[in-house]
Amino acid sequence: MRADRLVSLVLLLRQRGRLSATTLARELEVSTRTVLRDIEALSAAGVPVHAERGRHGGFALLPGFRTELTGLTDDEALALLVAGSRPGAQAFGLGSALASAMLKVVDALPRVAGVTERLLIEPGADLLARRLVTEDLPGAAMAEVRRAVLTGHQLRIRYEPVGRAPQWRTVDPIGLVTARGQGYLLATRSGADRTYRLSRILAAEQLAEPARRPHRVDLDQTWQDRATRFRTGGDQVTVLARVTPARREELVATALAILTEETDADGRLRLEVTFQDRRHAEWALWQLAADGEALSPPWLRASLHDRAAAIASRYE
Repeated sequence: MRADRLVSLVLLLRQRGRLSATTLARELEVSTRTVLRDIEALSAAGVPVHAERGRHGGFALLPGFRTELTGLTDDEALALLVAGSRPGAQAFGLGSALASAMLKVVDALPRVAGVTERLLIEPGADLLARRLVTEDLPGAAMAEVRRAVLTGHQLRIRYEPVGRAPQWRTVDPIGLVTARGQGYLLATRSGADRTYRLSRILAAEQLAEPARRPHRVDLDQTWQDRATRFRTGGDQVTVLARVTPARREELVATALAILTEETDADGRLRLEVTFQDRRHAEWALWQLAADGEALSPPWLRASLHDRAAAIASRYE
């Protein structure tokens, strides 16, 4: 996570003094280009990192840089660091501000610095090496979106739907949500509910007009309601599939709902599940390879057969 990396970068500079971009990149296991971006982000967040040129140059913190916090216990500081390790701030464009805040906690209460090395929250990949993807929204656009949400003003966004050309539209923002590393803007447009993926907002502008929205909102319930409508709408398909028990959770995680489930005589599981559309169903069953089998509908079996035949033909 970038916020953790920024904190690690500052701690490296504090412990070892002046370091080159190449050395920092090697220590943090990132590219030198990433290091330079991180240095720029820290400077923007108010951390006094400066560059020293020359043969023995590099990056260093200004001497005497310290931060002060009062009234926090060790457990309270640790709770803040754990909360800061979750991906929400990245999705909302607050990664640099979060890193600065985390650094201040570690700096003011150095006793918790070593403890954080023993805790890992939301790593970048799971045990199967599947990476958590957090898509970035341009900083200026994200700042406008956040400002409109928090001040209650209308928002003009240039949005690019999947497979369609981007267009400008004016919305009434309700709130921001993160789910599985992705950020979403919940809004209304001409009174109708709309949900926009933040990574598809190309530009944004807060307007002077106040947003037409309720004074108070239960964002958790609003998200659940929209998620329910999403799962029950569209061109949903129902699939009867057989899967080995070891791959059950993988299928369940991507399906919208499980309608029925039973165990066959050979120990494999027979599940009736729903998917958002045909492409979703084909993708989910294809991921299971030989550990899964679509029993119905016929079009899905035919599609998977054709795809497998094309692969087999390629490697003949």
